[in-house]
Amino acid sequence: MLVLCLDCGATNVRAMIVDDRGRIVGKASQPNSTKPGDENPGYHMWDADRILAQLSACAREALATVDASQVKAVTITTFGVDGALVDEKGSLLYPVISWKCPRTAEIMKRIGDYIPQDKLNALSGVGEFAFNTIYKLVWLKENRPELLDRAHAWLFISNILAHRLTGVMATDRTMAGTSQLTDLRTGNFSDEILQAIGVRKELFPPIVNAGKTIGALTPEAAANLGLPASGIPVVSTGHDTQFAVFGSGAEKNQPVLSSGTWEILMVRAEKADLGAADYAAGATAEYDSDPALLNPGLQWIASGIIEWVKSTCYQGANYDTMDEEAAAIAPGSHGVRLIPNFLPSDPMPGSIEGLILGRTRGHIYRAAMEALTYRLKTRLARLESVGGFKAASLLLVGGGARNKIWTQMRADVLGMPILVSKVSESTVLGASMFAFSGAGIYPSPEAARTAFGIEYDTYLPGAQQADYATLAASMHDA
Repeated sequence: MLVLCLDCGATNVRAMIVDDRGRIVGKASQPNSTKPGDENPGYHMWDADRILAQLSACAREALATVDASQVKAVTITTFGVDGALVDEKGSLLYPVISWKCPRTAEIMKRIGDYIPQDKLNALSGVGEFAFNTIYKLVWLKENRPELLDRAHAWLFISNILAHRLTGVMATDRTMAGTSQLTDLRTGNFSDEILQAIGVRKELFPPIVNAGKTIGALTPEAAANLGLPASGIPVVSTGHDTQFAVFGSGAEKNQPVLSSGTWEILMVRAEKADLGAADYAAGATAEYDSDPALLNPGLQWIASGIIEWVKSTCYQGANYDTMDEEAAAIAPGSHGVRLIPNFLPSDPMPGSIEGLILGRTRGHIYRAAMEALTYRLKTRLARLESVGGFKAASLLLVGGGARNKIWTQMRADVLGMPILVSKVSESTVLGASMFAFSGAGIYPSPEAARTAFGIEYDTYLPGAQQADYATLAASMHDA
């Protein structure tokens, strides 16, 4: 038995066929990108029609390698926050504003004209990120108010796609939890926030929990996807981060680090007690795939900095060369220190200190990994405080997990085991676990996860742990 997972990412859209033992038996992908806005070429928009056409083409290609009659469910996972206003038929009244679009930064700066930022944080639990859904809706209210008057609903991008497949309008719960429009206490859209920004609560279709059926595939949608029959359930998943965490094998109070261009540190916890200092440090809280839990977390740019070092200092070289040079250098990088503040929004600019004759590009590379590892250490301590738990180990997923030197450094600096998931597609597999549950193949997503089996490579704190302990005072996070 099989499920079809449609995965819409910012770089690629993909269709993955997963069997009931967690094996990916068919896959296809196409590149994804934004398009410029009509009003301003600097704006970033998603073309929902193109994305659906690409996903359908990928599905047909992936299904050509398997028995398509064995597909028992379809699910959709995407990036968070983005969506659009639609009419009664689900037609978009305005294109999907991308999380990459700069237009909402100014809206966030003056959101206090509608509701105090600290109150908004406290109600929603979601941190201050200019790409949040709330700022898109305020932009539309200020610049295209007639569209809000005409709109029948707001659909997140996963639900735009689900509506095209089923004709049913719904709200994936994990998508709602990224919007900064919900109430952390109730798990629903906040009357107080919506009233403050002047948006009707009726715009948001009923929330559907992960693993529940949104609707059934229409005959047209089934044909477009390459499936032989309509009526197959489309099961709610939604925000990719939540399903990467679940697919990694994380249980309650097990922190997970998704390491890529950005590092996202998150935990499945019963509570999320965030204060002003936590929000200032980039903390947030989203809805877990399990409605009984929350996902407090923090994020910061990480491999993006490593890529900068590679492009600046290692042109033409590969990561094997970089790692060999870094491995030959002692902890502390002989006094070379990198301040990993590379974003325009950072309170102080990044820098490299301690460069003298005899220091090399390997020192800079190692210093970058050390700085990011100490940033992880301080963020994990904050996450433990916010989530009310004490970590015994850290789960690691994503592209950054392939760097063995960096991973061992994390174990040494944190003083705890690092468990690297052998699953290369934790988001897709996590979503498919809920799809199999929703289709009745397994009694629960947890049962599906057990059947799939999750294996890890373990990195234990090693000989350099003591060396890093002596450096801790001077390597504080900047």
